[in-house]
Amino acid sequence: MNIVLLSGGSGKRLWPLSNDIRSKQFIKIFKKEDGSYESMVQRVYRQICKADKDANVTIATSKTQVSAIHNQLGDSVGISVEPCRRDTFPAIALVSAYLHDVQGIAEEESVVVCPVDPYVNDDYFQKLVELSERAASSEANLVLMGIEPTYPSEKYGYVIPESSAEVSEVSSFKEKPDAKTAEEYIAQGALWNGGVFAYKLKYVLDKAHELIDFMDYQDLFSKYDTLTKISFDYAVVEKEDNIEVMRFNGQWKDLGTWNTLTEAMEESCVGEAMMNEKCGNVHIINELNVPVLAMGLHDVVISASPEGILVSDKEQSSYIKPFVDRIDQQIMFAEKSWGSFRVLDVEEESMTIKVTLNPGHQMNYHSHKNRDEVWTVIAGKGHTIVDGMEQEVSAGDVITMEAGCRHTIIAETELKLIEVQLGKEISVHDKQKYPLE
Repeated sequence: MNIVLLSGGSGKRLWPLSNDIRSKQFIKIFKKEDGSYESMVQRVYRQICKADKDANVTIATSKTQVSAIHNQLGDSVGISVEPCRRDTFPAIALVSAYLHDVQGIAEEESVVVCPVDPYVNDDYFQKLVELSERAASSEANLVLMGIEPTYPSEKYGYVIPESSAEVSEVSSFKEKPDAKTAEEYIAQGALWNGGVFAYKLKYVLDKAHELIDFMDYQDLFSKYDTLTKISFDYAVVEKEDNIEVMRFNGQWKDLGTWNTLTEAMEESCVGEAMMNEKCGNVHIINELNVPVLAMGLHDVVISASPEGILVSDKEQSSYIKPFVDRIDQQIMFAEKSWGSFRVLDVEEESMTIKVTLNPGHQMNYHSHKNRDEVWTVIAGKGHTIVDGMEQEVSAGDVITMEAGCRHTIIAETELKLIEVQLGKEISVHDKQKYPLE
């Protein structure tokens, strides 16, 4: 099975754990059997591999998420990077060209596209395998997954099938309705349109060439910022006559808000947190190294991270976005391909950061024009390269780099250090990368 996971969005509705770099799909709050935690993307990837151990998984995403994907999933997944945001049709056109031109997937092979962050059981991924097989064998150009609705939702579009068969031709599509209209749709046998569909690769490539003037993947990538923003539904799905829908009646949840996310949590507290017996329907997610205590609260979510602290009635938490838009955010935590960093302190001419490198990983060989840096190793072993000079380092060692100095650090074990940046112009953009000789 060739499967594309669409991974976008800034996840502002899950502030303060999500931001432009760490979207909601990378938050580790789902407890595994061994007691550790996994994120939405890790959970989905694990479930895909369980359903089809040979699945070819490709993630269509923005460049800000690439490091987090590599950090959480390793290098075994394909990544189609959008140079900028252009909605789902350009994204799917680009990833289809990537599959064909970069990965060498044949035009007659089927491709399944779905969001990266549904909260579903294993039967959902078994259905995706069936969807892929149906797209490969059917005469239809598109095969959608239609989700059996559990209530008259106003959040989803609706697909009305021509029959009640497991696989049916599509009668019509309906936009997101009000609750009363949704009830009428459901009475007609309508299904939720969850943005899951499959096609033969040639079909979407042909559609892309009809609507966009490009030669191949590299050409499309180079002109991506000139493309019109348009959804795949508007550009393709709703204009296609030869289309089928396959029913899915298992659990399917969109965990886009704190209210819905906490419903899927197996425990009420994640991190250093506790509550008294007078609390009811309270969830605490704490990423700080200080305890959080809740007393006598009901229907509340408390979320604490280096980005900020949220205390909200669960229903009201759905309306967080306009308030987060007013916050001038300094990114305080981020996952990188080599590990992660957490900002500890910000002053006018200094910034202090705790850096963790995974075993066998390294930073880019780089320099800064406008700042000096001091690294103090606090745990682990590795070695530094500073202007070509290599040195072994371990806990207690201090490395000083002046502005313009080329440097990197390579971890042998998990390696932790405190990085102090010093300068009048400290900026994430002040970085020049070099090949490591």
